[in-house]
Amino acid sequence: MPFDGSEGSPIDANTAGDWTHAYQASVPGDAAKAMFFGRDILESILAQDGCKGIRFYFGLSSGSVDLKGTMQLVAVGADHDENDQLGDGFIVADEATSCPSACSQPNVLYN
Repeated sequence: MPFDGSEGSPIDANTAGDWTHAYQASVPGDAAKAMFFGRDILESILAQDGCKGIRFYFGLSSGSVDLKGTMQLVAVGADHDENDQLGDGFIVADEATSCPSACSQPNVLYN
């Protein structure tokens, strides 16, 4: 089904908290719990011609298959046909700020 830009919807914060707590309990204490992208890069991706939203990929910076690398979150625009927008003139973003190091105060999503 083609993307139209309306994909996704709000969810209850307590449900989101259940999911994030389950993830956080499953990874070592120093593993990334969250990644932060600033507004400017997200708006730049969304402003690209034909962009209907942003797809996020999980990655490991070392390329390690044994999960010993540093977790990364890569953002890329996606078009109407569900394809990533790659190539000349398109933005692929990383350099997100990781938590731990820059984390929220404890809340329903993070503790």
